[in-house]
Amino acid sequence: MIRLFNHYLSVRTLLLTLIEATVLFQSVLLGFQLRLSSDVTHLPITEAAIFTSVMLLTMTALGLYQAQTEPFRSTVQRIVVAYGLALMLMSLVFYLVPVIYVGRGVFAITSIFALGGVLLVRLLFFRLTDFGLPRRRVLVLGNGPEAEDVIRFLHEGARGRSIRYAGMYPVIGERESGAAARRINHDQLLRTVRDLKVSEIVIAVRERRGGVLPLRQLLDCKLDGVRVMDLASFYEREKGLLKIDNVRASWLIFGQGFDQGATRDVVKRMFDIVVSLALLTAALPILLVTMVAIVVESGWPVFYRQERVGQGGKPFQIIKLRSMRQDAEKDGKPRWAGANDDRVTRVGRFIRMTRIDELPQLYNVLRGDMSFVGPRPERPYFVSQLIDEIPYYDVRHSVKPGVTGWSQVRYPYGASVEDALAKLQYDLYYVKNHSLFLDLLILAETAQVVLLGKGAR
Repeated sequence: MIRLFNHYLSVRTLLLTLIEATVLFQSVLLGFQLRLSSDVTHLPITEAAIFTSVMLLTMTALGLYQAQTEPFRSTVQRIVVAYGLALMLMSLVFYLVPVIYVGRGVFAITSIFALGGVLLVRLLFFRLTDFGLPRRRVLVLGNGPEAEDVIRFLHEGARGRSIRYAGMYPVIGERESGAAARRINHDQLLRTVRDLKVSEIVIAVRERRGGVLPLRQLLDCKLDGVRVMDLASFYEREKGLLKIDNVRASWLIFGQGFDQGATRDVVKRMFDIVVSLALLTAALPILLVTMVAIVVESGWPVFYRQERVGQGGKPFQIIKLRSMRQDAEKDGKPRWAGANDDRVTRVGRFIRMTRIDELPQLYNVLRGDMSFVGPRPERPYFVSQLIDEIPYYDVRHSVKPGVTGWSQVRYPYGASVEDALAKLQYDLYYVKNHSLFLDLLILAETAQVVLLGKGAR
């Protein structure tokens, strides 16, 4: 893992992206050279850059850069669908900017090299990197439930990661673990680290006071080049969340992140306005058709207004297309939306699945009530409950709520206090590490959620 603009990225994923970007870029250059030969008066750098960007965007939107193991046949299907979407987007680009139009002959040759090259890269890359990339060997310091959780995580999905479990080092005061673990001499931490070729130590203990940790030996390991991490930092890097059980107030206060500033606010506001105006313009026909469908099925009103909690705990009125019956809360008591909720209309079920019901919130973004990317706003009734039950819940209100967010692309639809806790851990990660780069990643993954209909209710 490497940290780029406050966000952790897999080295293997970054390397794969760079290789495929090179293949796609070169495919356009080859297409021009082979089809036009001596007629080429300039290198088609702009055309190649646009094609590469659009292809990477559609491949990201279809989950081709997420850590997952799937049959190669499924990967081929995703790549073909991504290419089909890229062709449609490229056609739109050519229509809007005809000066960069690429002929059908050039595009046909480009397609052969692009699809063939990407498929070949995918076929060979994971096999070669499974053997070629160095593995980070992790020693878990502790033998309680926290240590068992880390060991379980290291074993689950180990094939797709460049991280491996090296062993467990028990500490004084921790109960005996029932997990199968390597038992190590307590007095020989540095020697054990060297023998097991450990590159990282994760401190997985709940209580650190009272001489539980072998501090001098941990310092020796760090001076020997071994990275020492606490649980909160480990899960932040590996899972992209702040695990509430392991986060302490001192870690939040003295650690990196949670940066707020005028420059960041101005850049984010400009980004919100540009993206919202572009999406509203593009989605206007869809909005009009959906409004007609809602009226035909269940009458007026078309829009649904609801009070939500925004930045600084201030309430505002969120606007959505109505997806439930008009008497959805006739008793006046707010309820979580459930799976197969009988209050949802037929049109409502479709627009929830495709996230069309969220489009009017772009008006909230233009008004400044919301940002395009941020924690999803909740209703005051639920917020008052969640603040009492979940530590640090109100930290998410330090930034503007968003139409989409890190928790929306990382966690399925939540409809309970337990789900709110799970999603808060992702929201805290966003509040701590938010940047324009992370916003762009979230937008790309949001496209995948919409295209594949993940987590809708």
